[in-house]
Amino acid sequence: MKLKARSSFRRLSDGSFVSRLNAIHDAMAGNPAYPNPPVNLADFKTAIIDYGASIVTALDGGKQAVAEKRKRRDLVVKMVEQLAHYVEANCNDDAATFTSSGFEFRSGVRVPPQPVDQPSIVRIDQGQTGQLLVNVTRVPKARVYEIRYGPPGSGTSPAPWPSITVGSARKATPVNNLTPGTTYAFQVRAYGNLGFTDWSRPVERMCI
Repeated sequence: MKLKARSSFRRLSDGSFVSRLNAIHDAMAGNPAYPNPPVNLADFKTAIIDYGASIVTALDGGKQAVAEKRKRRDLVVKMVEQLAHYVEANCNDDAATFTSSGFEFRSGVRVPPQPVDQPSIVRIDQGQTGQLLVNVTRVPKARVYEIRYGPPGSGTSPAPWPSITVGSARKATPVNNLTPGTTYAFQVRAYGNLGFTDWSRPVERMCI
């Protein structure tokens, strides 16, 4: 499926358009996925600044100032349209590469499912006796999280480790019925549209 960029900005107010242009410029600058943009990004930035200044000057409603603002807007529109076509041609139809450009998808484009980010364990706190509270990072579009735990140093695939499945990472997950004085290793993974991520780096904590 060919990914298409939103390059029509007629409905955006001048202020909103400037914000979008700056976001695209900042995302494209130094982006290794787009090393040879058809528009010089320094010139693009200058054009954005000039357009923003013309918006302020045109606030008094003078015909010459309004005409100058329209001229400046037409210029940045041509530039951003060239960049949009360049992004479409060089993103390899990969949604993550596409969005790294700062452009938005054209309305009606169906984005293929993408893998969710790898979660990690932020910290482990002591709860009640025999209980540890596991805090994990929130991952966009994750459906559920799975936390597993067991004795440290038993390998990367400890089949006998018990696991807990939770639907949200907003709160710490309590892990109960642990043995006081014992150190446990914890790992987490997330489940999205394309399946599970890898297990995170193990984090250890002694339970009291």
